Amino acid sequence: QVQLVESGGGLVQAGGSLRLSCTASGSDFSIASMRWYRQAPGNLRELVASITAGGATTYADSMKGRFTISRDNAKNTLYLQMSSLKPEDTALYYCNADIWVSRPRRLTSTWGQGTQVTVSS
Repeated sequence: QVQLVESGGGLVQAGGSLRLSCTASGSDFSIASMRWYRQAPGNLRELVASITAGGATTYADSMKGRFTISRDNAKNTLYLQMSSLKPEDTALYYCNADIWVSRPRRLTSTWGQGTQVTVSS
C-alpha cells in the first residue's frame, strides 16, 4: 500500500511564504499526476495546482503567480511553494496522486492526511 505524507504547514503572516512537501512511500509503485487541494472550514475542497509526471503544470486562477508546484520523481516527492500568502489561503492542504500499483496492476487515487496552513493578517 502506498502512503502520502504531507509536511511544511504552519502559521505565517500575510505576505509570507511556506513550502509544502508530500512524499510517497511504499513498494512497487509509480506515480502519474499529482495535485494539491485545499479545504477551508465551511468550504468545498478545491484544486490548487496539478503536475503531470512529465512536469506540465496547471493552477487555479487565484494561485497563479503566487504558488509554484513542482516534483522530484527520484524522491517521489511533490512540492508547493507558496508566496505572498493571504489570510484567505488559510486551509487544510491535501496532496493527491494517481499511483500505479502492482498485483494486480491498477491505477489508484491516493490522498494524504493534510497539513494545516494558517495565514494571519
